[in-house]
Amino acid sequence: MKKITALFIATMLTASVTGCSSASSAAAGDHLKKIQDAGTITVGLEGNWQPFCYHDETDTLVGFDVEVTKEIAKRLGVEVNFVEGEWDGLFTGLSTGTYDLVVNGVDVTEERQKSYYFTEPYAYDKVVLVVKQDNTDITSYEDLAGKKTANSTGSTYMEIGESFGAEVSPAQTLADTMTLVLNGQVDATINASTSVQDYLKTTGETGLKVVAELPETTAYAIPLPKTAENESLVEAINEAIKAMRADGTLAAISEKYFGADLTAE
Repeated sequence: MKKITALFIATMLTASVTGCSSASSAAAGDHLKKIQDAGTITVGLEGNWQPFCYHDETDTLVGFDVEVTKEIAKRLGVEVNFVEGEWDGLFTGLSTGTYDLVVNGVDVTEERQKSYYFTEPYAYDKVVLVVKQDNTDITSYEDLAGKKTANSTGSTYMEIGESFGAEVSPAQTLADTMTLVLNGQVDATINASTSVQDYLKTTGETGLKVVAELPETTAYAIPLPKTAENESLVEAINEAIKAMRADGTLAAISEKYFGADLTAE
């Protein structure tokens, strides 16, 4: 965990006051204008979820979400300040104003839509179930009842496991969940198909297998707190995403990191 400085605490307190109501948020001004006046947008992400956001061999932060964010920022006329943090703290940081945005393969869910605006989706994915290669007990999500899985606290993957009756152990990274499965500490893990396939390809791991895929498509979009000051920012990001899709930029970034265009449903 990163140390919480006095400045960070002060920022949270200030943000919590300005976020008490829509009226106070509106009075605080327009978020898009603030960002453009400052010339910088602060974006929260994990930084350890390949191929969405991770560090390459030179320790440079790269990934699909990283490049998409940089392109959006360029079209807004600002630079990006990436701040890495654990998944279970990203939404808190977004709500308190620590981050202007969170771009981290965030699933659009009904529950999240109660508190956040979502931009239009910029990519689509599937959710898969992973077990050890010699596991014959789990062949579907229904087989998770009474079993143990591992996923990040507060993630949709954790919620899916629990919905099928699994006991979910918290884990911080995709690699951690895979290790727990390989060591037999848990029976399975659930994650994005793109991330799982990338992990198996880049590590050469042969001790794991994908046994099931949910039929529903996962839409990835950018969340912002539902306040009046964020309305113009959502609109501006939507326009940037539409332009990126129209001119082929979004598809090109997807091809680079996924080997396929996952930007159209």
